[in-house]
Amino acid sequence: MEDMNADQGLLVATGVRKVYRTGSVEVTALLDLDLVVRHGEMVAVMGPSGSGKTTLLNCLSGLDDIDAGRVEVDGHDLFAMSDATRTEHRAHTMGFVFQAFNLIPVFSAVENVELPLLLVGTQPREARRRALEMLDRVGLGHRVEHRPSELSGGEQQRVTIARALAGRPAIVWADEPTGNLDSAMADQVMDLLCELNQDEGQTIVLVTHDSAIGARVPRLIRMHDGQLVDDVRQTVTARTPIPDAPLG
Repeated sequence: MEDMNADQGLLVATGVRKVYRTGSVEVTALLDLDLVVRHGEMVAVMGPSGSGKTTLLNCLSGLDDIDAGRVEVDGHDLFAMSDATRTEHRAHTMGFVFQAFNLIPVFSAVENVELPLLLVGTQPREARRRALEMLDRVGLGHRVEHRPSELSGGEQQRVTIARALAGRPAIVWADEPTGNLDSAMADQVMDLLCELNQDEGQTIVLVTHDSAIGARVPRLIRMHDGQLVDDVRQTVTARTPIPDAPLG
């Protein structure tokens, strides 16, 4: 496991415990978990169904409460904050990419990307500029006025990535970001995430069940029964793109 004293890191989780309760039944989803993620890292979290992967992401991002422990993101203790302050902190420092694209059907691609910026007080002209810039960055500069129903699955996921990045977050959380895509589109989305990490230093933590996806990430964490059971650095060989492959 990571040396907790080596670097304070962007994300520092210590002794995190999460318990789900249904009546008199208790299920421990996370058990005294420690984790450090440093600035600029790309980390994949893998494990069997029910091992706690998504719970880990939700607790470390502050989407779910925890029962014990401490989580710091960018130097701030998430669970020492009020709910409102934590929500505001999350909006300014985190981006999210989910398996379900969660795009607003009646909004165009650019409107979907700029909406979170507007909600945190960005001026409309600046929000539109940044949304267009990010859509161009993910290869959708020619599709900005299209609605989700007019986009392929791969294109919709690219919109969600642009939306996650438009706020210039310290960390991006991705929960099964290729889960709804075929293998060709999944490769393209992973190419983009890896490029953002390698070229721009974007910190990314992603949950995946796909071993091929896990093999492309420099640091791989495995979970079992709510605990981290393996944490390894990998030598990643760049994938050779298919020439002239259309964007998904």
